[in-house]
Amino acid sequence: MTTPDVKKATVMEVIKEKVLPKSTIFTDDFCIYDDLDRHLNEYQHRRINHSAKVYVMGDVHTNTIEGFWSLVKRGIGGVYHSVSQKYLQTYLDEYSFRYNRRDQGNLIFTSILERVFERAS
Repeated sequence: MTTPDVKKATVMEVIKEKVLPKSTIFTDDFCIYDDLDRHLNEYQHRRINHSAKVYVMGDVHTNTIEGFWSLVKRGIGGVYHSVSQKYLQTYLDEYSFRYNRRDQGNLIFTSILERVFERAS
C-alpha cells in the first residue's frame, strides 16, 4: 500500500489497518517503528539494528523485503523508466503478484489464465 509519507502516525495507521493482530513484524531500527514495542499485545516486533551494521541475527532480518524493493526499483527503472504517483500502487501490485509466484517460473501466465477462467465461470 502506498502512503503519502513515512511519518510514524501514517505508518502506524497502515499497520493497524493491514496487519493482523498477533502477527510478527520484522523491521530495521528506524525510529518510526518504536511504537510497535508499545503494542506487544497486538504484534510481535522483531528488530534488526542496521545502524550498528547488524543485518542478520538468527531469523531476524529484512533481507527479503529489501530484495523485493530492489527488484521493483530495477524493474521500474529498466522497463517502465518512471511511474507516476497515480499508478504506483498498480505497479506495486504487479510486482507483488510476480514476486509471490517467483517459484512458478513461466507458469505465471498459466496461473493468470486459470484465474481469468475461474472469474468467467
